[in-house]
Amino acid sequence: MGTPAMSDGDDIPSIDWLGAPITDATCAGCVHADLRRRAGCQPGRSCMQDVYARRIDRFFRTHPGLAQSHLAHPYFEVRAIAARHVDLFHLPAMLGDPDETVRLQLALRLPQRLLARLRDDPHREVRIRVALRIADAELAWMIRDTDYQVRSIVARRVAPALLPLLASDPDLQVRQEVARRLTMPALWRLVEDPAPEVRRIVAERLPEALLGALVADRDWTVRWEVAGRAIGAPLRQLLADAEPEVRERAAGRLAGLEAVHG
Repeated sequence: MGTPAMSDGDDIPSIDWLGAPITDATCAGCVHADLRRRAGCQPGRSCMQDVYARRIDRFFRTHPGLAQSHLAHPYFEVRAIAARHVDLFHLPAMLGDPDETVRLQLALRLPQRLLARLRDDPHREVRIRVALRIADAELAWMIRDTDYQVRSIVARRVAPALLPLLASDPDLQVRQEVARRLTMPALWRLVEDPAPEVRRIVAERLPEALLGALVADRDWTVRWEVAGRAIGAPLRQLLADAEPEVRERAAGRLAGLEAVHG
C-alpha cells in the first residue's frame, strides 16, 4: 500500500476524510488520477481527497473548473471549499446543505436575491454573515434575531427610523450600537439605560443643553463624560462632584470656556 504522504511544510500526515492514509494506491484509484500523473496535484500538499481543508483548497484553487463536480461530495469540507470556487449559478442548489460550513460559504457569495433565504438559518455564524451582507431593505427582518451578535450588526446597519426597536434590547452590545446612531429625540430614551457603558455614549452625543439629565448619574465615568461637554449650571455643579477626576475635568472645561468667551 505504501506509506502516507507527508507535506513539505506542515508534517501533517495525509489521510482522507474517512481516516484512511492517502498512498500511491489511493491516487491510482482517484477520479483525478490523470492529474496526479501530470503533477497537477500532490498528496500532502494539494489534494481534494485529503481531510485537511488547506490541501483541499490548494487543489481547487489550481483547478477551479473541477469544483462543480464535487458539490455533492460526502465530506462537508470538500463541498464547502468547492462552493468557494464554483461559479455563482451552481450555488442555489446548495441552499439546503445540511452542514453550516457549506451554508456559510453560500452566505458569503450568494447574490442578494437569494441571500434572504438564509436569514433564518439555524446556525448563528451563517446569520451573522447574512446580516453583514444583506441589503438594507431586508435588515428589518433580522431585528428580532435570537443572537446578540446578529442584532448588533443589524443595529449598526439598519435604517435610523428602525433603531428605536432595538433601544430596549436585552444585550449591552446591541444597545451600545443603538446609542452611537440614534438621534434626538429618540436618543433621550437611553438617558435611563441601566448600563453605564450606554449612558456614557449618550453623554457624548446629547445636545449640551440637555446634559443636566446626567449630571447626577450614579456612575462617575458618565459624569466625567458630562464634565467634558457641559455648560452653565450643570458644569458648575460638577465642580463639587464627589470624584476628583470629575471635578478636575469640570474645572478644565470651565477654564477653557472662560478663555474663549473672556
